[in-house]
Amino acid sequence: MKHDTYFAGLLLMLGSALLFSTAGIFTKAVEASGWEVIFWRAFFSAILTAAIILWRGRWQAEVTRMGRRGLLAAVIGACGTAAFLSAFKLTGVANVALIYSATPLVAALLAWVLLREAPGMTMLAGAALGIVGILAILAGSLGELSLIGDLLALVMALSLALLFVLYRAWPATPSMGPMALSCVLLLPVAAWLSEPSQTPLGEIALMACFGLVFAAASVMMFEAAKRMPSGQAGLISTSETPFAILLAWLILNEVPMLATFIGGALVMAGVLLGSLPGKRAQPGSEPSIT
Repeated sequence: MKHDTYFAGLLLMLGSALLFSTAGIFTKAVEASGWEVIFWRAFFSAILTAAIILWRGRWQAEVTRMGRRGLLAAVIGACGTAAFLSAFKLTGVANVALIYSATPLVAALLAWVLLREAPGMTMLAGAALGIVGILAILAGSLGELSLIGDLLALVMALSLALLFVLYRAWPATPSMGPMALSCVLLLPVAAWLSEPSQTPLGEIALMACFGLVFAAASVMMFEAAKRMPSGQAGLISTSETPFAILLAWLILNEVPMLATFIGGALVMAGVLLGSLPGKRAQPGSEPSIT
């Protein structure tokens, strides 16, 4: 039974990674501006996530008792989502996916600084490789518009890493309530910076599918995390990166630049190295954001 539970978790995490990897395809498949995509994706994701919360009977736990920590998570999530979706409009899917995949390494460094959780030596070595890889990807975009997209992808990685640290420090903070609120927070900003009412109905329908896919992927990820060790879950979730690059090549005919291949190889090597057990750099104290 234990083996069956792990296998179910593995399938759920792989399915979640595959669904998450379609973000670039949805964003680039429409003519709508980045902020229009953000508006409609946030609109449908908010509705679907709220429906899931109600269906589970967790409205009070997830929303009304969210507190300041939940609000902080929502703000960070909103900033990260806006940067993530905007990045796809300005750079290649491979660039975004590979920079985003460095999130676990960034989270480990932030946890070291903010929570005084000393990472293992393999994690430090992996983080160093990841930083070099990101710099290689950014160097390949110097002098081009895609550099802005790469930097926005880096903002997304930093935002998600901050969320990991926040939930590590305050594990009682609800997750789905802040996720829904982050979508709601994006609506007035996106409506002010774009004209979502002018988006063609066909593209709105596509964004509705995007919201459904995002909500389904999030639920699958949360369910998978309950069925397998967190370290393995985090490592398997990085399969989103090759999925995203493959889909971009097959559907969008996007071929990554040489710098992206080199930097991406370094980032992925860093993530794999960082996932290995290793001797801690220094003793850490109990997690608490100071």
